[in-house]
Amino acid sequence: MDVNIRHSPSFAAGRITLDPNEQFRAESGAMMATSSGVAITSSTQGGVMKGLKRSVLGGESLFVTTFTAPATGGWVDVAHHLAGDIITASVSPEAPLSITKGCWLASAAGVELDTKWGGFKNLFGGEGGFLVRASGAGTVLLACYGAIDTVELAAGESVTIDTGHVVAFEPSTTSQIRKVAGGVIQTLKSGEGFVFDFTGPGWVMTQTRNPSALQAWIRSIMPGETGGAGAAGVLGGLLGR
Repeated sequence: MDVNIRHSPSFAAGRITLDPNEQFRAESGAMMATSSGVAITSSTQGGVMKGLKRSVLGGESLFVTTFTAPATGGWVDVAHHLAGDIITASVSPEAPLSITKGCWLASAAGVELDTKWGGFKNLFGGEGGFLVRASGAGTVLLACYGAIDTVELAAGESVTIDTGHVVAFEPSTTSQIRKVAGGVIQTLKSGEGFVFDFTGPGWVMTQTRNPSALQAWIRSIMPGETGGAGAAGVLGGLLGR
């Protein structure tokens, strides 16, 4: 499985070139195009309950698409549903990967996906209490909203990142969550909510745009959704108007 990323960082697409009869898996709806003869199947990957767990709790699709190259080999183009970058990461038995919801795009057949409870600290961060855990061996394609940055942390070194900007991180890092400003009013005035404090060693991958902020902005300008755009509408919703 060879991956070539094109059109980075704004509208990235990945071309995955496969050896004869080689397989890989992708998020449902990620395919742009394939070469002739590539077989496409869809399943819940591990049964309905595992698929529901990955979908409802981990933020990924219920069904996973498997692509199989013909005897002559082939290629598949994949892209994310949001405008942004794509990057590859390696997974091994010694180094699994923790991925936040919606950021897994595709992976080699040797990579297994499961949903991992990330603790109540993640739940109250607004990004969901569950993470997608990629284990096994192979390449993983991670997609984001905006461009991708990777923060390398030495042992004992720390960094603070908004929860909505985290894409993935190594299990060797430790993290805790906190409010960046105290109280509802302070949160509205600052425009910030919760942040992660990560401590190395390890790396943290971030995205330059926040999908949850995009969702909130769209909701704020939809008629009748929040009682008006901006902080006044949000405050009205929080206080029950």
